[in-house]
Amino acid sequence: MEAIRKAAGIIHRYPDGSGKALIEALSLTLRISKDRIVLGNGSDEIIGFLVRALLRQNDAAVMPKPSFLVYEITVRSVGATPVKVPLKDFAIDLEAMADHMRPETKMIFLTNPHNPTGSLITQKDFERFMSRIPAGVVVILDEAYIEFVREPTCLNSLAYVETQNPVVTLRTFSKAYGLAGLRIGYGVMPAELAEIVNRIRAPFNTNSLAQIGAIAALKDPSFVKKTVSLVHEELDFLYTAIRRLGLTVFPSQANYFMIDVKQSADAVFQRLLREGIIVRSMTAYGFPEYMRISIGLHTENIRLVEALKRCL
Repeated sequence: MEAIRKAAGIIHRYPDGSGKALIEALSLTLRISKDRIVLGNGSDEIIGFLVRALLRQNDAAVMPKPSFLVYEITVRSVGATPVKVPLKDFAIDLEAMADHMRPETKMIFLTNPHNPTGSLITQKDFERFMSRIPAGVVVILDEAYIEFVREPTCLNSLAYVETQNPVVTLRTFSKAYGLAGLRIGYGVMPAELAEIVNRIRAPFNTNSLAQIGAIAALKDPSFVKKTVSLVHEELDFLYTAIRRLGLTVFPSQANYFMIDVKQSADAVFQRLLREGIIVRSMTAYGFPEYMRISIGLHTENIRLVEALKRCL
């Protein structure tokens, strides 16, 4: 916020269209060459770049079901076909996704941790999966919540940037870094693919204050550490508190988790809404008795538990 205040006097000028300073900061932080990094107005925008650059009518993109709704919307917008593969035990079924490879398959979407279940892809499972994926199929790993992961066996997607298969890592400053309102994210991908994406990227797609705020955020790792620590403490608090209400909790590797309310999630959602609390019903995701809860501050989480007790 201090960096943005200092920069307020330059907003009459256009931003740096190449995002040079932020790309350099990311390159140093991630130890990835600059020609592999693409900036986006949130990581959502980079999904759009990749789809527009690589998919045509009659192509197919494989994705989990359920998953981030932008995948399907963007794929359909170019006339390509989304192929949705159901989860297995609330986790991405990598074997089933590999089984869906066809000649027309050009792209695969994976979310790690998965949204909305918070499940994880391990390094071992990913390597087995990649051994079955044809050369040239672009694998997109959406890691919007990766900073919150506690499991040491979690996949390190950046280790695959140099490999033969075109693997794309998507990350954002919206979650752990707390910059959701600035809309700034990035993709890490093979340099050849980054060059193609930059051909269709608008020259000023990320604004000046977003670039400056993101650079300052990268220089403040203690804030991210504090945020992640708080989320982990509050996850454990809510797991215990909600289990005491007799509900089933699904532990998560993200900053949200799912619960089984054992009745209509839409009805409980509406009751909580009247209490001034917003959660997410999973009905639209195919889980009509499940809700997804995002972690708040401790006082907010106490209020949630008390309201949930009344609304059940």
